[in-house]
Amino acid sequence: MSGQVKGEKIYRGIPVSAGVCRGKVLVLHQARHVIARREMAEADVDVEVKRFEESLVRTRQQMIEVQRRVVENTSASTGDIFDPHLLMLEDRVVIDEVIRMIRQQKTNADFAFHTVTDRYIAAMAKEKDEFFRERVDVLRDVTSRVLDNLLEVRDKSDLGHLKEPCILVGHDLSPSMTAQLDRKFVLGFVTDIGGKTSHTAILARSLDIPAIVGAQTISEELETGDYALLDGYNGTVIVNPTDQTLFEYGQLAKIKASLDVKLREVQNQPAVTLDGKAIHLSANIEDQHDIESVLAHGAEGVGLFRTEFLFINRDRLPTEDEQYEVYRQVAAALKPHSVIIRTLDLGGDKFASHLQLAQEMNPFLGWRAIRFCLAQPEMFCAQLRAILRASAEGNIKMMYPMISGLDELNQAHALVEKCKAELRAKNIPFAENLEIGAMIEIPSAALIADSLAKRVKFFSIGSNDLIQYTLAADRTNEKVSHLYQPTHPAILRLIKMTVDAAHAHGIWAGVCGEIAGDPVLTPLLLGLGVDELSAAPAILDQVKYMIRRVKLDEARELAEFALASESPTEIEARCLEFARQTAPSLFENRA
Repeated sequence: MSGQVKGEKIYRGIPVSAGVCRGKVLVLHQARHVIARREMAEADVDVEVKRFEESLVRTRQQMIEVQRRVVENTSASTGDIFDPHLLMLEDRVVIDEVIRMIRQQKTNADFAFHTVTDRYIAAMAKEKDEFFRERVDVLRDVTSRVLDNLLEVRDKSDLGHLKEPCILVGHDLSPSMTAQLDRKFVLGFVTDIGGKTSHTAILARSLDIPAIVGAQTISEELETGDYALLDGYNGTVIVNPTDQTLFEYGQLAKIKASLDVKLREVQNQPAVTLDGKAIHLSANIEDQHDIESVLAHGAEGVGLFRTEFLFINRDRLPTEDEQYEVYRQVAAALKPHSVIIRTLDLGGDKFASHLQLAQEMNPFLGWRAIRFCLAQPEMFCAQLRAILRASAEGNIKMMYPMISGLDELNQAHALVEKCKAELRAKNIPFAENLEIGAMIEIPSAALIADSLAKRVKFFSIGSNDLIQYTLAADRTNEKVSHLYQPTHPAILRLIKMTVDAAHAHGIWAGVCGEIAGDPVLTPLLLGLGVDELSAAPAILDQVKYMIRRVKLDEARELAEFALASESPTEIEARCLEFARQTAPSLFENRA
């Protein structure tokens, strides 16, 4: 291709992170480790085992540093992506097998480690259980880093020394490589493989880097130095764009700048429909460092405070006082707005390494969230007391995750009363009338919402898990992610059932899953009667912009259509059409 006059050419992939960029291409070629078997003398075996163990320690230190940078640049929840990496570096089954091979076969550590992990990768890729299959990419990432350290080589695709801005093109980008991209030099990236819900895609969105995945063989067809335009809205890469194409995208940039002005204008205005219905618009946060973003985007407090970050990647449990101080800071900074703290939701794909939890065949259906907390009353009560104490400093509410039935709710309430009694006995102040709600994430909870509503002050619908559990579809599994449909009639009916039960008992119902941050679905949720929406701070401007242009009567008509429909795609199409007509400015940058 080089040396020739080349015309415009368009490649298509899956858009995973919005934005448009243009610049020179840098093609990343996959670096392969050259690993040969070497016979070791008996006297050198212990040295080789030590070399292997030191490489694990070094890799763990590197991964913790990667995670620290991600949390610093994005959020604590994005940093959770690297928890499986750290867990795999402590997997005694693999470690012991490698050491046994080194000792028994008297072979070099890199050959032993490569042989053992290759066998596990092959086995995990064939597993029917998605818990194992989805960790193949994680194991490959970890394996590559350990081998780098064993062989004392710098990764050929190390991006730490880029001198000029570029668009990266590669077969794939590992999560750990993506996490270290420098936004000053990486304008965007495109890969041959990947899906919308991959860790790499999630990181790209968190880092605000335009990105496209699943572009087939683009890394083989482009060359370093090619000039390209990457459209992360529509999933297109245009190589050698014509003047006309550049002009059209220049117009698109002006449209986006105009929209940014409009969104800034609504930040400090109320979230009220055209016909006067007020919607409580809150933010989802992970820690006290998100306070600035909550205030900047005009949120009315916090609708979901994820507390897991306090427990993950520590060598000990956080103390009651440590938790109290974090909750107090957030409550004090945002009062009089409310802060809804979700009690600990460990399990599933979120683990605290120091707790040494046993691996489960089906962790999303296992010992997690409220189930785990009720089985660990000492740890749970420390959190409950910290939340109660912080409630004296601001407008705090609390909710339990993963409630499936009345027994769990009653047990949790009993522990709260026990903690209140302990604080009263010590004359420690707290809000006696602290409002407690339940998350509706399991179909069983939606089906008995009428009973739950008698015993709580609000519902918060965790749509991510509700969709996953109702449709038996893991959104991170590319083979079934197309079945993960927020507009599936079953999901909409469960939401409607939950909202109606709440209103019948005089309490409110909100949504805190990803659909709460999708402007396309905002009118539908309003039409279903939802009182509150809670989403990532950065998306709240668009959601509020939509709310302020909707008429509630029209939203109800949309909901009636959806509840009567049998087709998720038909519902989605109608929602998109409604949204485009209601707030066209939000969609002018989309194909």
